[in-house]
Amino acid sequence: MRSSHPRSAAVAALVATALATGLLAGSADAAEGAVSADPIRIHDIQGTTRISPLNGKQVTDVAGIVTGVRTYGSRGFWIQDPDADDNDATSEGVFVFTNSVPTVATGDAVKVSGTVGEYVPGGLTSGNQSVTQISKPTVTVVSSGNALPEATAINEYSVPAEYAPAGDPAVAGSINGLTLEPSRYALDYYESLEGMNVKIGTSRVVGATDPYSELWVTVKGWENTAKRGGTIYGSYESQNTGRLQIQQLAPIAQQPFPVANVGDRLTGTTEGPLDFNQFGGYTLVARTLGTVKAGTLAPEKTKPQAEQELAVATYNVENLDPTDPQEKFDALAKAVVENLASPDVLALEEIQDDNGAKNDGTVSAEQTLAKFTAAISAAGGPAYQWRTVNPEDKKDGGEPGGNIRQVFLFNPARVSFTERAPGDAVTATGVTKVNGKAALTHSPGRVDPSNPAWADSRKPLAGEFVFRGKTVFVIANHFGSKGGDEGLTSHHQPPVRSSEAKRLQQAQAVNGFVKQILAEDKNANVLVLGDINDFEFSATTDALADGGALYPAIKSLPKAERYSYVYQGNAQVLDQILTSPAIKKFTYDSVHINAEFSAQNSDHDPQVLRFRP
Repeated sequence: MRSSHPRSAAVAALVATALATGLLAGSADAAEGAVSADPIRIHDIQGTTRISPLNGKQVTDVAGIVTGVRTYGSRGFWIQDPDADDNDATSEGVFVFTNSVPTVATGDAVKVSGTVGEYVPGGLTSGNQSVTQISKPTVTVVSSGNALPEATAINEYSVPAEYAPAGDPAVAGSINGLTLEPSRYALDYYESLEGMNVKIGTSRVVGATDPYSELWVTVKGWENTAKRGGTIYGSYESQNTGRLQIQQLAPIAQQPFPVANVGDRLTGTTEGPLDFNQFGGYTLVARTLGTVKAGTLAPEKTKPQAEQELAVATYNVENLDPTDPQEKFDALAKAVVENLASPDVLALEEIQDDNGAKNDGTVSAEQTLAKFTAAISAAGGPAYQWRTVNPEDKKDGGEPGGNIRQVFLFNPARVSFTERAPGDAVTATGVTKVNGKAALTHSPGRVDPSNPAWADSRKPLAGEFVFRGKTVFVIANHFGSKGGDEGLTSHHQPPVRSSEAKRLQQAQAVNGFVKQILAEDKNANVLVLGDINDFEFSATTDALADGGALYPAIKSLPKAERYSYVYQGNAQVLDQILTSPAIKKFTYDSVHINAEFSAQNSDHDPQVLRFRP
């Protein structure tokens, strides 16, 4: 089971440096002020901000009841003072980091001496909040078999509607030094319970069980509900305060973690310490785990295109290469045929080279594509042909050695591909006129591959297709990932989304190319599609659509159906199809077959658009 990275001296040194520069907003004065003749209690350690006033100080005989013991990953145990103070901003629980398997048991009354510290899961550059802890502990068990402090109920009434306070501009937008307001802000509320014994009642699953044995629920069943049971992330202000990650304390070998899909329910009471980790923030680490009651969610099937409709789709097939098991090829192929109704043109993202992640200079993907198209035929689909441009080795990002790229599949019985001096990895396709109409200089060709926006990123693939005598330009994309962005639970509020700058430049490049086509023919049928790696409300999408050149077709759907990906319990848009002004009437479908399910063939849902050119 995945857990926070082990605590280390290096991390401690980083935290000390951060404190010196004010990043973690602690102070020696505050620490000294908290020291008195009275015994130090847990709420004294936690204080009223995210950073302990006793950070870096030794404490002696801190009393509490053990509420949970973790024997794997970040080993240690949680203690809670059953005699709470009257300040809701101060947590009564704290994690004791032992580094080795703890020798205490749940229900033990203990006294702990050690060093108070602030551990930042993922490191200081992650932007994550810190976990207040006691390390290098000396533990004395006073008695055993004690009743646990009553669990604090987390529910729709207790979690505030507002997500987080605005960060302090004086410290780069950090909220670390702000006094917690748990009745006003959801992040402050969760932080005020850090390390405490908490519980939830029956809650809807909004993020399926993942390979790391964790799932997401919402305690606010009404909050931005998706049509199929998830929770929609529809703006930067819709963080969805009711989301909570669920793990379990019991090792997986001892107690298998339940398998759940979006829309299922985690019934009964789930109870345990409230932790914070780098892979989702506040997490209920269940000592007692509720029971999953399965819902009725099934993978969707889109409507087949009519005879006179062109169906164009996009699908991120998640690093597909010939070393993958045949079962993956067969499952993806079955989805193309049965769930996507064999679209006429299918833009694929993350097609790897012929030996996958083996880093030996191979760039051809002929074997990958032959294997995939054969699987589609075997599943009853059309005999797809393909067109692509091989990337330069190690120049397009993605898994090292994998050389991912976009590929067009097309059904030659329904649509033809217009070959025009096929381009290579470094040659830009341009726009010209042929017989009075817009045409590409290279088809297939890459859009503006020398633009710095595409450094270490996938270059767009453009191609000309003809359907029932009408030309359709299709531009397949896989924009830069969100890697490096801070999570919603960052101590910077709003979080720093550093990856957006590159996608904005990429969107501007694609928008400029589309405008070149429209300048030659304002009625040209242009589709821009792929894994845009950004939301329909983002600056990236706005830049793609700039000047009315394109329309994000997913906006034609009701808000409760706008998503292609589920991340940390938020159903959100990453995959898109955008249309030029000539494409006035269309039907759009985000075909939900992966993102909501524990068993996935890819982590993305494909998108399909049907129209009559």
